[in-house]
Amino acid sequence: MSENNKNNKKGKNSSGLTIGMCIGIAIGTAVGVATKNIGLWIPIGLSMGMGLGLATRHNSDNNCDDKTDGQE
Repeated sequence: MSENNKNNKKGKNSSGLTIGMCIGIAIGTAVGVATKNIGLWIPIGLSMGMGLGLATRHNSDNNCDDKTDGQE
């Protein structure tokens, strides 16, 4: 695998985590404002977003490997 492919794959993987964190913070902030307990819900939203980001990263890694196995 060339150096460019390694960099592209790493960038793609980290973007899922970043997007998940941003979405989690946004949801945590919204729930925190609604419940008037923002200090509790921001970290909860962040951790849930990180979990989703890592889950989607793992899922996309498996899909990429499956697509290239049958090709020559």
